[in-house]
Amino acid sequence: MKMKKTMLAIWATVATLLFVTSAQPTAYGLEFPMTTRLVLPDAPAGTALLVAAPTTASAVAASLTSALDSRRTVFSSDIAAVSVMSISIEAARKPLGAKIFTKAMMAAEYGWGDEQYTCLNRLWTKESHWNYQARNPRSGAHGIAQALPATKMDKVGTDWRTNPVTQIQWGLLYISERYDSPCAAWNKWRRSNYY
Repeated sequence: MKMKKTMLAIWATVATLLFVTSAQPTAYGLEFPMTTRLVLPDAPAGTALLVAAPTTASAVAASLTSALDSRRTVFSSDIAAVSVMSISIEAARKPLGAKIFTKAMMAAEYGWGDEQYTCLNRLWTKESHWNYQARNPRSGAHGIAQALPATKMDKVGTDWRTNPVTQIQWGLLYISERYDSPCAAWNKWRRSNYY
C-alpha cells in the first residue's frame, strides 16, 4: 500500500512538472502542446524521459529523482523568477500596480527619474487611464500605451492582449526609440493630442 502511494506521488510530480514546463504563453492565456517527451536541460544527448510509455515505473522514478536532485537549484531559481513575474503581471492589471511597475522599470531600464515618470503618468492617464484593456473604438489603439496598430506590441510579446507588463515594456521602448524620453512624448501629445 505504501509503495502504491509513493508511486502515485511520483507520477503526480511528473505530471505537474510536465504541465508547468510544457505550457507556452499565448495571446489568449496558456497553450499546452500535445507532447509526451520531456528533455531535461544539460542532460546528455539521448536522455529523454518518455512519460507516455515508460519501461518501468521504478526506472522512470529513479531517473526523474536523480535528474531533479541535480537540477533542484536551477528549478528553484526558475520557479522564483516565474513567481515574481506572475505577481508583477497580476499587480499591473490594476492602475496603481501598473504605475508602480512602470516607475521601477523606467529607473532600472532607462535611467528615467521622477520628472520623466510625472510626464509619462500624465501621458498614459490621458491615453488609457492605465487600463490594460483600453481600446479606442475609432482608431483601434489598444492597451496602456494605446499602440496603433496594437500588433506593434508583438515586438515585445505576443501576450499583449492580456499582459499589462508586455504593454508597459513596449510603451517604454516605443517612447525611448521615438522620443528619447517620456517628457518629449508628453510635449508631442500636448501639441497634437497623440504621440
